[in-house]
Amino acid sequence: MQTLSRGIRMLELLADASEPLTIPVIASRLGLHRSIAYRILRTLEDHGLVVRDAAGAVELGPRMATLARAVSRDLQSAALPQLTAVANELTMTAFVAVLDRHDVVTLVTVEPSHAHAHVAQRPGTRHPLASGAPGIAIQSVLTEEQWRELPGEHPRKEAESARTRGYATSHDEVIAGLASIAVPLRAHGQPPAALAVVYVSTALDAPTIASRLTEAAAAIESDLR
Repeated sequence: MQTLSRGIRMLELLADASEPLTIPVIASRLGLHRSIAYRILRTLEDHGLVVRDAAGAVELGPRMATLARAVSRDLQSAALPQLTAVANELTMTAFVAVLDRHDVVTLVTVEPSHAHAHVAQRPGTRHPLASGAPGIAIQSVLTEEQWRELPGEHPRKEAESARTRGYATSHDEVIAGLASIAVPLRAHGQPPAALAVVYVSTALDAPTIASRLTEAAAAIESDLR
């Protein structure tokens, strides 16, 4: 079980990294002896979950993408057309994030196709439930029973405002310089989720963006009924 836990932590570390990591760096960040890290990475490599480049640095392998496509497949399929429309209409990166224990994890993302510059939001990116517009939007619809399953977590005061107006906003919370707007996504049979956009600046006001997100969320929810 300890080896399995270490392997999962390595995959999470690589998923959060912005570039391939060397084995010494991986071992150091996880507090492992280099030989132990190497043996676990060899096993992950044998299963195609990680790959090494010519210099020996490690990154996630193509097998991970295959496994990820099976996660909430129905939600991803229903969300993709709506995310594409939202991203291109608003010229912002659009994504769906889901609650995973105490974190909010990006499930699927679409970047605008004709924008001169846009923000990258990779699937698998995670941040605490207490941070960012998607987290606030999810908090706004959690039931008392769901809160009891999250010991140590407490709703932010912004969650009440989000519940009243139907959307949440944040700025400089998850990544400095970026703003986000999110609406709850109540998909039958799926974990609590949010539909969101992330951007640097825009001429659109928050209610206008939120209205478009609400329309897209309703279409996704309808497809999944």
